[in-house]
Amino acid sequence: MNEAPATLHTGRHFLQIPGPTNVPDRVLRAIDMPTIDHRGPEFARLGLAVIDGCKRVFQTAQPVVIYPSSGTGAWEAAILNTLSPGDRVLMAETGHFATLWRKMAEKLKLGVEFQPGDWRHGADPATIGARLADDRGHAIKAVMVVHNETSTGVTSRIPEIRRAIDQANHPALFLVDTISSLGSIDYRHDEWGVDVTVAGSQKGLMLPPGLGFNAVSDKALAASRANASPRSYWDWQEIIAANRTGYWPYTPATNLLYGLREALAMLEEEGLANVFARHDRHAAATRAAVRAWGMDILCADPREYSSALTAVMMPQGYDADHYRGVVLDRFDMSLGTGLAKLKGTVFRIGHLGHFNDLTLMGTLAGVEMGFDAAGVPYTPGGVIAAMNSLTGRAENL
Repeated sequence: MNEAPATLHTGRHFLQIPGPTNVPDRVLRAIDMPTIDHRGPEFARLGLAVIDGCKRVFQTAQPVVIYPSSGTGAWEAAILNTLSPGDRVLMAETGHFATLWRKMAEKLKLGVEFQPGDWRHGADPATIGARLADDRGHAIKAVMVVHNETSTGVTSRIPEIRRAIDQANHPALFLVDTISSLGSIDYRHDEWGVDVTVAGSQKGLMLPPGLGFNAVSDKALAASRANASPRSYWDWQEIIAANRTGYWPYTPATNLLYGLREALAMLEEEGLANVFARHDRHAAATRAAVRAWGMDILCADPREYSSALTAVMMPQGYDADHYRGVVLDRFDMSLGTGLAKLKGTVFRIGHLGHFNDLTLMGTLAGVEMGFDAAGVPYTPGGVIAAMNSLTGRAENL
C-alpha cells in the first residue's frame, strides 16, 4: 500500500515561534568560519569584542559572563554563584518558565516562596514589596523574576519591582530572566538595579541556541565571593579573570562567538532604540490583527503586553494544536504551542529578532488563512488591521 505523499513545500519555512528565532544570513556566514586556536591572539580579540558588545546590549558597565550553554544553564549559574542550599527566595508565578526556574531552585535546595499568578499578569510589584516589608529579619535572600514570560506574552514591570524592593528597604538580590526579551524589549541592567540578568542566544540575539549569559552587579559579585556553594564550570570568578584578556578557562563555543560578534554588530548598526521601537510596532500590529479577528490576547494588562510575542486564546471548543498542525501542513509555518496548562488553548506568534514589516504581514496572512483551513471561527480583516497599524492609517480611520 502506498502511503499518502507528504505535503511538498517550496520557498522558505516560516519559523514564527518565539524562539529559537530566524538566524540572519550574515550571522550564519559568520559562524561558517574556520575554527581558530582559542588560546591564540586572534581569539583574544574576538573575546574582548563580544564581551564589550554584550555590555552595551545589557546596558551595563559590569561584567557579562558568556557560557557555552542554554538559557537553563545560565539560570543555574545565577543561582549557584549567589545562593546556598537553604536560602529563601521569592519568585512569582507568571507562566511556564517561571515555574521551571522555581523547579530548578527547589532541586538546588533553595526554599522557594512562589507567589501565585493566573498566567495572564506579570509579577506584581506591590505584592512583592509587601512581602519584603514583612520580612523584617531579611530571611529572603533574592527576588527572582522572569522579565518576558515566553509562554504567555506577558512582560513584568522590572523598574517597578526594583522600586518596591527599595521601598521595603530590603537587601535581597534581584535576579531577572531576560531570555526572550534581551535585544527585543528595552532592558537596562544597571539603571534598573538588577543584580543578575540571565539571557540566552537564541531569541533577540538572533543566534542558534548554545550561549547563555549572566550580567552581574558588584553586589552579586560580592555575594558570589562570600558564597560557599560548590561550583566549578559555572563559577563567575575564574571566567571573569580569564575574560580580562579575552579568553575563557575552558574551551568556549568559538564559532558561536563569531556569530555573536556579527549579531551584536547588526543590533548596533540599527541602534538599540530603533530595535526596541521596531519590536513595539510589530507587536502593536499583531494585537490589532488579533482584535480584528475577534479573538482575545492572553495578556490581560496592556502595561504588560510583550513586544516579543503575542499569545492568542482560541475560541472555546477549538484546539490550538490542531490549528497549528494545519498551518504547518498547509503553509509551512511554525507557530508556538501552548505550554503546560495552556496546552491546546493558546497559540503564540513570535515577532522578535531578525524581522521586518513584510515578514510580519506574511506571518499574519498565514495565521488568517489557517483559520479558514482549520475551520476556526473568526472575523476576517486582521491582516488589513495590522497593515493599517504599520502604516499609521489606523490612527486616521
